[in-house]
Amino acid sequence: MTVGHRLKLAILAAVMVAGVVVAATVDIPDSTSIRDSVSAAGVSGVLAFMLILAALTLTPFPMSVLTVAGGLMFGLVPGALIVIVAATFGAWAGYWLARSLGRASFAQISWSRIVALNAVLERRGMSSMMVVRLIPVFPFGLVNYAAGLSSVRQRDYLVGTAIGIVPGAIAYSAVGAYGTSPLSWPFVAAIAAVVVIGGGSAVLARRLGVTGSIRGNQTPV
Repeated sequence: MTVGHRLKLAILAAVMVAGVVVAATVDIPDSTSIRDSVSAAGVSGVLAFMLILAALTLTPFPMSVLTVAGGLMFGLVPGALIVIVAATFGAWAGYWLARSLGRASFAQISWSRIVALNAVLERRGMSSMMVVRLIPVFPFGLVNYAAGLSSVRQRDYLVGTAIGIVPGAIAYSAVGAYGTSPLSWPFVAAIAAVVVIGGGSAVLARRLGVTGSIRGNQTPV
């Protein structure tokens, strides 16, 4: 397990402990009350959230935070579906933004990371795209731009993205959906799912040679 994965597991453990402390000391609104407030906004509220999420996929903002928010506001299944659709749309926009503007427009991005990521994506296409989306090796937005600057086909990119983000979307949406009851079994199960996905994706990445390719292709910036 890499240092990044160990750090992520430590953060998740800290979140669980913090949730227990908050639940014991603070009067938290229940999830039904929160969703009733959100549903009052109707379709416009859903569309606004989707547009915000899609726009933020073009930035370094962590997708996990947005996914937890989606689960909290819309529930597990609706939240996960909304996140998957919005994130895939945002990823498509980032892909074509990079294709349209070209490498010169992204001079501030670490090119050693772009080269490393391109080496992975161009070797296996769709399957590598799925793995890269599943594991927390690169920020979501960086993957969008790197894929757009690479030779990865749009079909492989979109299908790989849509499939690759499903496990994380479900797990993190569950964290948000049950987060107002951090002592409940569904919340504990959601946290466990996040941990399992993180560990499983690390093993899968090693078997497919993703992490090795990244280390082998990175150069000092």
